[in-house]
Amino acid sequence: MAIRFPSERRDAVIAALQNYFETELDEPIGDLKATLLFEFLLAEIGPSVYNQAIADAQAWMQERVTDLDVNLYAPESTGKSTTG
Repeated sequence: MAIRFPSERRDAVIAALQNYFETELDEPIGDLKATLLFEFLLAEIGPSVYNQAIADAQAWMQERVTDLDVNLYAPESTGKSTTG
């Protein structure tokens, strides 16, 4: 599955990469290098991050489903009357 970004989000991430290189590494990089780095990271790391996010969401949902049993369970009648 290919991970796709809207162009405005993609541009913001590329600008963030350029800013990181400039401020943290004192090494400015141009648009082409930043774009190639973004595409590399997206291809190499993106699927792992995506899969972890899905696993986290599944675990969260499973906890909520389990809570349904605990919080919403209503005991059923045994058929025996408790009145006199």
